[in-house]
Amino acid sequence: MEKKTIAVFFGGESSEHEVSCKSVQNVAKNIDGDLYDILFVGITKEGRWVYVDSIDYIEDGTWADSDISAELSPDAEKQCIILTSPDGSVEDVFVDVAFPVLHGKYGEDGTIQGLLELSHIPYVGCGVLASAVSMDKFFTKIIVDSIGVRQAKFVGLHDYEFLFSEEDREKCMDRVEASIPYPVFVKPSCAGSSCGVSKAANREELEKALIAAAEVDSKILCEEFIKGREVECAVIGGGRHGAEASGVGEILAAAEFYDYDAKYNNPDSVTDTDPDIPSEIKEEIRKAAVDIFNAVGGYGLSRVDFFIKEDGTVIFNEINTMPGFTPISMYPMLWAAKGMDKKALVSKLIELAYYR
Repeated sequence: MEKKTIAVFFGGESSEHEVSCKSVQNVAKNIDGDLYDILFVGITKEGRWVYVDSIDYIEDGTWADSDISAELSPDAEKQCIILTSPDGSVEDVFVDVAFPVLHGKYGEDGTIQGLLELSHIPYVGCGVLASAVSMDKFFTKIIVDSIGVRQAKFVGLHDYEFLFSEEDREKCMDRVEASIPYPVFVKPSCAGSSCGVSKAANREELEKALIAAAEVDSKILCEEFIKGREVECAVIGGGRHGAEASGVGEILAAAEFYDYDAKYNNPDSVTDTDPDIPSEIKEEIRKAAVDIFNAVGGYGLSRVDFFIKEDGTVIFNEINTMPGFTPISMYPMLWAAKGMDKKALVSKLIELAYYR
């Protein structure tokens, strides 16, 4: 049987560039080599797209030195990646399916999904709308409110509302304080992996947190602090095939909250795929994860995060439509705990791309 070509995108301009470079190695090593030739397309931090002809260059970090550009053609009849060499020679490589192993901005927000839709290339993961609304934490919360899942109190702000006038900034902080008791979590609405997140215990810290978050995104989400256990649930499927939830995993963060550094750089942060949680609470989380996934129009995969308060109340935190695939990432670990190893998981996700 003739092998097909899968285009695997990685890197990207987001703050999660390095995470993507780790995730793609795990994904690529588990793509069935008997069925697929892998075409690696790396996106540098500056937004340059390059052809990478071996995973070795990703592993040693030299892939960005490639002098062969790689462009995704929007021409639906070609369905190809256009490779251009330094000597000006051009090659159109037909692509059967794509796996955008990209996290955060320009990868998980509907942008590359839109390009793939224009190209008529099947791709792994959520579509344009689901990716966009899930990336935007504020809009996600509005959707989750509509299905009655409990979540923290929240206030959404735009940077222009408080950056350019001290008087306006005071009014914004008044709005936050009127709705949410301290401490308040302040997050960029469209950033991933907890980048730019701060915890404010008073008005002075709130002001600093708003300014810091605005350096990452133009829309800011202020949330009620929820004290509780941090847990995650993986979802796979969608559409006419239905969505399925994994078991529930727990994050044991080494920092006060599970920020980017605690996730990826602190060896004391650990994950537990079989935590001691009452079965009825686990089932509530699994059901809520699928309900939220369906409400945003999810397809393919997502990881849905929650808190469990001391009294057993389950509180929705956020949804990630292209969760990490690093060796310490919860999404593949949760499915492995259910008996689906990485190779089977990657194969199923690619299969779902064709069904779309």
